[in-house]
Amino acid sequence: MSVLRIEGLTKKYGDKVAVDNLSLEINEGEICAFIGHNGAGKTTAIKACCGILPFEAGEILVNGHSVKTDPLACKRDLAYIPDNPDLYDFMTGIAYLHFIADIFGVAAKEREEKIRSLSAAFSLTEDLAQPISAYSHGMKQKLAVIAALLHSPRLWIMDEPFVGLDPKAAHTLKEEMRAFTEKGGAIFFSTHVLEVAEKLCDRVAIIKNGRLVVAGEMEQVRGDASLESVFLELAENE
Repeated sequence: MSVLRIEGLTKKYGDKVAVDNLSLEINEGEICAFIGHNGAGKTTAIKACCGILPFEAGEILVNGHSVKTDPLACKRDLAYIPDNPDLYDFMTGIAYLHFIADIFGVAAKEREEKIRSLSAAFSLTEDLAQPISAYSHGMKQKLAVIAALLHSPRLWIMDEPFVGLDPKAAHTLKEEMRAFTEKGGAIFFSTHVLEVAEKLCDRVAIIKNGRLVVAGEMEQVRGDASLESVFLELAENE
């Protein structure tokens, strides 16, 4: 079953076409990597999927709901983790997590269990009482990940989620991603770390200058080569 369906997405900034007629589908149980050079349109497409950016043409469906006509239903079903999380620095980590849980109406028992297990998994428990202003970039990234998962979304959308994470936290995130999809969730994320995408993902989509170059199952796209060699060849030929 399709959890994220992008149909003919087109987004412009003035006369510049940032995303050009992009169509893509991610089903339950799948992790899909979104690959492309800087400025290829990855972040623009991701923000459109989350309802952050309006778009000129096309449709985006999250768990069957339209981002255009039913954005709140879409946001209830997805978790968005940006590459540079903007959090409320005046709050403590624990206050921020309760704030997010309140927004999504997460019950007290459920939120306590999730905060406890996720903060322990990401080695952030002892820092939750500290103000976010004292956090490093990596700690903010961990807090953003924990906050995004509190409401049990069906879809994770992430923009360079491994940037700033230490090796242990990156390993934990990869384990959480695989466990999530094994339960029927779906993940769509951008990354420049092609080795991680190659080992972790079921599907891959490569974009260049706003247009989809290739998309499919990782084994089919990669063939007998590495994902890096395929990406470089496509980047040179297109």
